[in-house]
Amino acid sequence: ERWSDKPVADIDGHDIHSLVDETRRSGAPGLERRSEGPTEARARVMLSCLSKMFGWLVQHRRVSQNPCKDVHRPDASRARDRVLTESEIVKFWRAADAERKEFSALLKLLLLTGCRLNEVAGMTRAELSDDGATWNIPGARTKNKRPHVVPLAPLARKMVGSGSEGLVFTTTGRSPVSGWSKIKRRLDEAMKIPPWRLHDLRRTAATGMAEIGIAPHIVEAALNHVSGAKAGVAGTYNRAAYAEEKRAALERWALHVQGLVSERPANVAKMPKRTGVT
Repeated sequence: ERWSDKPVADIDGHDIHSLVDETRRSGAPGLERRSEGPTEARARVMLSCLSKMFGWLVQHRRVSQNPCKDVHRPDASRARDRVLTESEIVKFWRAADAERKEFSALLKLLLLTGCRLNEVAGMTRAELSDDGATWNIPGARTKNKRPHVVPLAPLARKMVGSGSEGLVFTTTGRSPVSGWSKIKRRLDEAMKIPPWRLHDLRRTAATGMAEIGIAPHIVEAALNHVSGAKAGVAGTYNRAAYAEEKRAALERWALHVQGLVSERPANVAKMPKRTGVT
């Protein structure tokens, strides 16, 4: 929009650098900011998108060179390893309870399913099976573009509730719930724990399932991770073969969480960790 009156051939490296730096400092123009402080990852994505666009323009002879070529690429973010402890899970659950129903249920589903925020926020009734026991996320809504079948444990089904059509989590009836920066601030004020992000709930679910003895390849399947073992034809087979194992894993994890937040021991036996796939 800010370049709408500028000939595309006049956009140079200074323009690119200015926009990428603004994205790093203040977030991408026109998009909701989800975190405080510099956003190196989003700045890298901005530069990548612009470079791809100008690469296309070069190929089609609209411009003579890609102005992104010599622009500094923002540093890659360090891999995060933040996992909520069991006591922090309890604090999270209590803080989520204090939110209005649409937010509370969605937050809890992030922990129970290990799915990403945009996947859960965009859930529709059409993606749910008739009995509400299975959630089918189309590839168009997943990060790796692969369809993801999520078995919903009884506790997770309570969060989804019932309805006829449209979005499951909405306050307007037309768009998914939003305002996550404000919601996160309220959670932080209530929980009073070391810094964490909503995406850490996904890692917490993966780690938690592993700690109660669920095999790594089943955890990967439950979270729609694609490793070398699940690539290509093998991946097609595994998605079908692991359907029941995924359901059992997510149900055991939900029972474990339920035991934590109810302050009653869950009836979930911790199994010895497997070191490989047989």
